[in-house]
Amino acid sequence: MPYPGTAVGPVTAGGGRPGRPHLPMRPLWRCRACGAEWPCQPARLSLLVEYRDDRTALLIYLATLMAEAGDQLAQLTAQPRVDLRDRFLTWARPRG
Repeated sequence: MPYPGTAVGPVTAGGGRPGRPHLPMRPLWRCRACGAEWPCQPARLSLLVEYRDDRTALLIYLATLMAEAGDQLAQLTAQPRVDLRDRFLTWARPRG
């Protein structure tokens, strides 16, 4: 089973090549396809589509990745952990 967020297909927003999945490059947490901070816009769209019927599962998945990213980014920069909530969670919350 592929990683969640790999069903990106031909989405090319942000400069990625057609069909190239927008996945995180660890430990930098940049997109492998477009170089933007991950989750980039195409990855967000893909994740929202993939988890359209289970937003809670999406938020749990993203929170897990956020914790991993926080640890890895703190080690790279030797600075205190940055707040990654907006980058990983705020956009994925249900509206309304």
